Amino acid sequence: MKQTVPQISEEESLIEFPCDFPLKVMGAAMPEFHQRMIEIANQHDPHFDADEIKIRQSKTGKYTSLTLIIHAENRPQLDAIYQALTDCELVLWAL
Repeated sequence: MKQTVPQISEEESLIEFPCDFPLKVMGAAMPEFHQRMIEIANQHDPHFDADEIKIRQSKTGKYTSLTLIIHAENRPQLDAIYQALTDCELVLWAL
């Protein structure tokens, strides 16, 4: 079951915007996962640089963890990308 992202106001946030914000996502180790994460990041951050993605494979090679650096302008943008990531059927979790 997919989770929804809780909404937090900018006053409640400890993040100072704008900022570069790392998002970690995990999914099955397949090319479609990597490509879909790039597409989602590009939809929410016009300055997203796919060359800066950090990739880690699980010990068994079954899963891939990606760290995406998002230029976050505000809390609603960050909430929207988290929601898009968690809504994606290829994502096991997003932090």
